[in-house]
Amino acid sequence: MKNSVKMFFGLLILASVGLAQQKSALDKATLESYLRYSELWVPQVTVKIDDPVASNTLKDYNDVWVHLSYNGQTKDEMYYVSKDGRNVIKGTAYDITKSPFQANVDLMKQDQQPHFGAGDKAVVNLVVFGDFQCPVCQKEETELRKNIPAAFGDKVRVYFNDFPLVTIHPWAMKGSIIGRCMYKQGADAFWAYHDWVYESQKDITLENLDAKAQDFAKSKAFDPAKLKSCTEDKAAASEVDRAVQMGHALQVNATPTLFMNGRKIEGALDWGVLSQLLQIEIDHATAAAKPVAKAEEKKDDCCSVQIPMLATR
Repeated sequence: MKNSVKMFFGLLILASVGLAQQKSALDKATLESYLRYSELWVPQVTVKIDDPVASNTLKDYNDVWVHLSYNGQTKDEMYYVSKDGRNVIKGTAYDITKSPFQANVDLMKQDQQPHFGAGDKAVVNLVVFGDFQCPVCQKEETELRKNIPAAFGDKVRVYFNDFPLVTIHPWAMKGSIIGRCMYKQGADAFWAYHDWVYESQKDITLENLDAKAQDFAKSKAFDPAKLKSCTEDKAAASEVDRAVQMGHALQVNATPTLFMNGRKIEGALDWGVLSQLLQIEIDHATAAAKPVAKAEEKKDDCCSVQIPMLATR
């Protein structure tokens, strides 16, 4: 009998030790080690893992943000980790009752961002993350400015967000700060600067940008004194940083990156392709609105199918 009791408690102790030694993705060191191996992150990559937050998308899972840095470059990845710490999921999870891109739309706060094209009731919101020193952005932005109003009138609204790639573009941050300062003088001032800086991109350097921006402001009858005072203030830099942090939350890692009603599009597209995608999105949003309108007219949703619409901001 005594031997049986001893055996029982011995097994209990062994089980407890085994449980304690089980790996858990809720342990940051364990998760980092696992991801370093699975994702092939070299030792020089610095990893910072946020605390888990209950997921609004996957039941019994947490959202865990992982922040990577290497040689001054940063990247953010989000993983779903089961609450028991056993399973890790990388990818996009969808709630079938909502738009597949609603999570992105919820992260995009565009009330303080410059925009052009259609008004608040636009069918499509095209959110752009750009870098003033990026040659690919220059081509993309030129086509957007020329073609969007002409082709889509009151259907598409374009927002611009700063995302300077400071590790490879020396004057991109200063260019963004000057842009925010021009925006404080009005939307027209910002878009005039936006178009000028892309047109002048090849002639701009870190050393001459301030002087060139002053000359530009004078030539367009904007206030160069206000521009100079603003660029010396930290407020404009913090506004640029706010846009950059929004980009990180949306896992923007390159420029240009576009979000079409929340759908992420990386890299520049030829206008012929982009215009087709915009038209598809317009047609989809228009069709999605029709069942809602009919349901409101009949005041009877007994037997109608309603496609969830994107919230616009």
